[in-house]
Amino acid sequence: MQEKSHEKDVTEEVLKIHKAIEALGKSVAMLQKQLSVRHSYQQIVGVSTTNTSTGGNQTSKVFMVIGVNTAFSSRQRRDSLRETWMPQGEKLEKLEKEKGIVVKFMIGHSATPHSILDKEIDSEDAQYKDFFRLDHVEGYYNLSAKTKTFFSSAVATWDAEFYVKIDDDVHVNLGMLGSTLALHRHKPRVYIGCMKSGPVLTKKTAKYREPEFWKFGEEGNKYFRHATGQIYAISKDLATYISNNQPILHKYANEDVTLGSWFIGLEVEHIDDGNFCCSTPDCEMKADAGEVCVASFDWTCSGVCKSVNRMWMVHMICGEDDKAVWDANYYSLR
Repeated sequence: MQEKSHEKDVTEEVLKIHKAIEALGKSVAMLQKQLSVRHSYQQIVGVSTTNTSTGGNQTSKVFMVIGVNTAFSSRQRRDSLRETWMPQGEKLEKLEKEKGIVVKFMIGHSATPHSILDKEIDSEDAQYKDFFRLDHVEGYYNLSAKTKTFFSSAVATWDAEFYVKIDDDVHVNLGMLGSTLALHRHKPRVYIGCMKSGPVLTKKTAKYREPEFWKFGEEGNKYFRHATGQIYAISKDLATYISNNQPILHKYANEDVTLGSWFIGLEVEHIDDGNFCCSTPDCEMKADAGEVCVASFDWTCSGVCKSVNRMWMVHMICGEDDKAVWDANYYSLR
């Protein structure tokens, strides 16, 4: 009887140990799963568990980085911005140091290394020091790739809360842009601009034809909502996502559609703000009422029509007070 009792006790003890091992195995499996999920999330949004300020690749911490898309042939457009809403020289440096606002013309290089086009940009940059040079071959049909390169390069250079892309024929009020973005700084993943949904063009003669039109359903369908390409802003997590996933981000024919497509499957808040796309008549009425726009342009021209000659006039009637960007404390606007 004692032997049977002893065997029973041993069996029960073995069962207890077996159950404990099973429970421990489940706990380990759960921890591994949680760590795997966390690691995947960090890879996607670029979150790091280490202090990035202590590495060899330190980045300057700023409020927002603005990349003004420009081309080799657009010298006069650049000058029209320098003479209106974009600060020059010491004021440009002061804007970054005191307000955390970086404004740069973004441009790549020509297909021929060290060409006359590249040398002209070198000379212009030496004079104004307002370029952000990209490792990218310039070309109209490479805009989607240029946008990807800009955000990736900007994230590697500046640790900003927001990254903004603007065309070089758009009028911008920097103070209003900063104040508007500051209102959304507590949100982790935001995509801000004038959201639109244009038709998917299939005809070969169409200027903005979409070669991959079949992906968007039946003929006559529209694109998903995305910010118009003249100006838009994204938060740090989204710019980091673009940087971390460059090789697998698909490019469509149109740059603004391409950017919008990258965020479709993510937890992103799309903010449709009409002040990012005021027409030039509307911006004057708003300015007269004391409510200046973030950005202004003409839809018929996809920018300010004849911007080289008219940018100063748009600035006069739609521009904010010269002190606006300097008086605002963006870190107190929460």
